[in-house]
Amino acid sequence: MLNFILQIGGAAATSAQAGDSSMVNGIQTAGLEITETKISLIEMIFNGGYVMIPLAILLVVAIYILIERLLVLGKASKRHANLVTDLKEMIHSGNISGAIAMCKNLNSPESSMIEQGVKRVGQPVLEIRTAMDKSGTNEISKLEKNMNVLNIIGRIAPMFGFVGTIIGVITIFYDISLAKTVEIEIISKGLYQKMVTSASGLIIGVLAFIFYHWLNGRIDKIANKMEDTQIKFLDMLNEPTK
Repeated sequence: MLNFILQIGGAAATSAQAGDSSMVNGIQTAGLEITETKISLIEMIFNGGYVMIPLAILLVVAIYILIERLLVLGKASKRHANLVTDLKEMIHSGNISGAIAMCKNLNSPESSMIEQGVKRVGQPVLEIRTAMDKSGTNEISKLEKNMNVLNIIGRIAPMFGFVGTIIGVITIFYDISLAKTVEIEIISKGLYQKMVTSASGLIIGVLAFIFYHWLNGRIDKIANKMEDTQIKFLDMLNEPTK
């Protein structure tokens, strides 16, 4: 009887060890499966389908315009604090050609505007102001080059994302019609495309709008500086010569 009980106990212990081993192996296997099913950002983007191609192009264009405009605005925002003072000495001494050459050498929106005023020294102030206003408007237009493209990208990128959403929904219903069942494996492809394109379109649109308004803010600051310089220049012309 004792031997029989010991044999049963030994069998139970062996069975328990086998169960523990199976549980550990199962946990390890599950861990491996979870690791293997992780998806990278690149793979997620590719799951967005062909709609991601125009979205990627829009993102590249927006970044290019941002960098190009930042370089232009950085150069244009350099203010010459002594510009009006230096021009005053030249103009009052009659060195108009030297004043024009100085404006050309500076090669900034501010100096280009002042150059039109220097060329008309001796004419009525109204004509000088009108010429400088036109020049200033042209210079600001140059600074705003391609800004409308950023505005358009901010508007159409979410629309491309919505198109991807519609395509994803169509894919879901098409796969369901083929499989004649509703399971996560069947609808996962369409769901990936739907969510990825929607998120990408919104992100690109938001970034484009941020770039657009940020650059516009910098252009407004340059325009205000140009206006201040114009006022100082006109006041200088009205000052009596010593």
